[in-house]
Amino acid sequence: MIEIIDLYKSFNGNRVLRGLDLKIETGETIVIIGRSGCGKSVLLKHIIGIMKADSGKILVDGRNVFEISDAEINHFRMQIGMLFQGAALFDSMTVRENVGFSLYEHTTLPRIWIDQRVKEKLRMVGLSGIEELMPAELSGGMKKRVGLARAICTEPKIVLYDEPTTGVDPIMADAINDLIIRLRERLRITSIVVTHDMKSAYKVGTRIAMLYNGRIVGVGTPDEIRNSKDPLVQQFITGSAQGPITSEEYLQHNIIENGEEHHPS
Repeated sequence: MIEIIDLYKSFNGNRVLRGLDLKIETGETIVIIGRSGCGKSVLLKHIIGIMKADSGKILVDGRNVFEISDAEINHFRMQIGMLFQGAALFDSMTVRENVGFSLYEHTTLPRIWIDQRVKEKLRMVGLSGIEELMPAELSGGMKKRVGLARAICTEPKIVLYDEPTTGVDPIMADAINDLIIRLRERLRITSIVVTHDMKSAYKVGTRIAMLYNGRIVGVGTPDEIRNSKDPLVQQFITGSAQGPITSEEYLQHNIIENGEEHHPS
């Protein structure tokens, strides 16, 4: 369904993506892991078409994302749902307005029909009856699930998850993992999950890909990644400061990568 080919992206001379290649099959959940600042969230923004690459292609169903016209881009984006890291709800809108935002704004569907769709998606994430609450009235876990309901409200083919379990307690994190699995099984959604949480990665991923130095350096099933002999992969999944990259090099890398001019994942 998605093919990323030789993707490059720089910010103010600092190269974040360096010839990245990755194929994602229809219906799978691929988890992208990698240290802070390696460009995981930047990659998601390229896939959804809100960021342009310096060079390379991203093909979705054979069509290059970067060649979609302005007139067609909203229709394209409605086929891709995204759960942002902080849920990114509009504070001045109710839950109903947040979840149904794309349908209210970009379709001519009857409001009563959209309202029913919103209720259905909230029910799927275990939040029935909260349509008229405001985001300020929700817990962190509820905001994540409202964000997920919004991501699937257009019934997309693809859902992108940016750190879906960050900022919630372990029990809620596991509930969100179960939701991701259930949505894949029930809706046959192709999913891309960016996470630092290896427990989540092993649970939800059909495959796991590691992003390092702007490229994918390892791809495999959860078991293959867990048993990888690659020292870079092992250092990341075990959380060790001892390995190919020293703790000093890692900190220096983050100082360079996370400057004020850009904010990769």
